[in-house]
Amino acid sequence: MAVNTQFAIAVHLMTALACSRDHDVTSAKLAGSVNTSSSFVRRVLAKLSKAGLVETATGKNGSCWLARRPRDISLLEVYRAVEAPKVFAIHGYAAHRPCPVSCNIKAALDRVLQRTQRSMEASLDKISLAQVIADLKK
Repeated sequence: MAVNTQFAIAVHLMTALACSRDHDVTSAKLAGSVNTSSSFVRRVLAKLSKAGLVETATGKNGSCWLARRPRDISLLEVYRAVEAPKVFAIHGYAAHRPCPVSCNIKAALDRVLQRTQRSMEASLDKISLAQVIADLKK
């Protein structure tokens, strides 16, 4: 099963920006921290920039920085910015008509998914980037 890591990588990038003493952090430097390609980092940064979480300067000496203080950025904002997938997915198999479970399971699971998603998002909304940074120091 494919796993989407953009949320974790986005939090990694933003934490690295917050912890950097430089004001000219490049995608190459961030890519080294994550151990991935600069182009992938730039794609994630573009989403974060569009959401107003980071600011970027393009060009030969391009760099990026946080748009707001870490304590003012919630992990929910990061999650939504990178369009991370929901907590789980419901299968797309066709219903087997003679089976009442098969005919009704998707609706039942959708209600579970909605409740679980709301709970997870409420939790992320209570966690700031500053809290993640504080956890690094433990």
